[in-house]
Amino acid sequence: MSILDRELEVARRIARQAGEILQQVYATDFSVQAKEGGAGPVTVADERANAFIVGELRKAFPGDGVVAEESEDASDAKRFDRCWYVDPLDGTQEFVKRNGEFAIHIGLAVAGKAAVGVVYRPVGDTLFAGVVGQQGFVEDAGGRRALRVSDVAEPSEMRLVVSRSHRSALTDQIVQRLGITREKESGSVGLKCGLLAEAHADLYIHVSGKSYRWDNCAPEAVLRSAGGILTDLGGVAYRYDGSELQNHRGLLACNAAAFPRVQPVVEQFAREAGILK
Repeated sequence: MSILDRELEVARRIARQAGEILQQVYATDFSVQAKEGGAGPVTVADERANAFIVGELRKAFPGDGVVAEESEDASDAKRFDRCWYVDPLDGTQEFVKRNGEFAIHIGLAVAGKAAVGVVYRPVGDTLFAGVVGQQGFVEDAGGRRALRVSDVAEPSEMRLVVSRSHRSALTDQIVQRLGITREKESGSVGLKCGLLAEAHADLYIHVSGKSYRWDNCAPEAVLRSAGGILTDLGGVAYRYDGSELQNHRGLLACNAAAFPRVQPVVEQFAREAGILK
């Protein structure tokens, strides 16, 4: 076994078991609450899966920190060199809409950098997994396949994946400047990065500052294991060291071939819009 193989295997198991918890709630007439401060919806599925994943990670890796979206205490991010970042249900709006485009994110950061990632979509039983520096893979009904981003380098030939629930005028301006004409919609951040990792899409831009590290730790590890890149809109890698949890500078996920041409355009628009200071 190579380094971090056990972490990946445990995260895969926990993600699949948490998926069963989500599916159980998904099959019922569940209620939806609004989080305090207008931070979006939350369901009993988020809370049950959160408790299960955190408990299992603490049992398996008692020396690691755990930061999870539905857990109030995020201090582990500053106290541990190894810290797990958990989103028990990324895409709660998609869960509520019952379109199946939600996922479980379990990511491990080591020394402030994304290292291991599992993104699991219970509906359709699709699991993306990767260790940075090793070959990532996807598991679904067709078996296990290696992940590899596309090599599309011409921006106008890129396929953009956009949010089903959030669309901004700034995204439209960037798309127009790059000459992109092909788009597809998807829900969860992890599933969007999965589309890039499978070379079904080439670019994802999230211009809002309202995402958090648990949204992107696992997707970043998966995408990087497929040869892709995930940064803020300024092209700077996010740190997972507890210095901040909110992604104030947005998200940019791209294949490596087009990144040098796409990133400066995205940064220019983000600076003009005041997202980057």
